[in-house]
Parts: sequence; C-alpha cells; structure tokens
Amino acid sequence: MIHKTWESSETLKRVECIHNDAKKFVVNNVLTPGHVYEVKNESEEFYFVIDNSGRIGGFYKNYFKEV
Repeated sequence: MIHKTWESSETLKRVECIHNDAKKFVVNNVLTPGHVYEVKNESEEFYFVIDNSGRIGGFYKNYFKEV
C-alpha cells in the first residue's frame, strides 16, 4: 500500500523527459519533452513521477534522462 503515499513522499531524484513517442501507450497527454519531473519511486524498468495531470504515473525509463 506504499503507492498511496507516493505523492507526498520525498523526491528521490529529478529526470527530464526526452520524448513522448510511445508505440503502445498514449503518453503525449501526460508527458512534455523538455520538462523536468520529480521521481517519487523507481523500479528496474519504470520511474514513478508526478505527471502533467498532477497524479503519479509509471513510465518507462527510456522516456527520461537524469538531470
């Protein structure tokens, strides 16, 4: 249930979105290339960031580069 407190948890690091071109998913509505996002949690494959909607979203790491 840790995912319920991610929005208010401490930021682990900051990442910059480098693209929002997805083959299977629609991410261009919630990610903006060039925008810096705060990483609230991280897994081997995903960053969990507060996206443009103001909510936590999990996105593949290949959309970002570390700042």
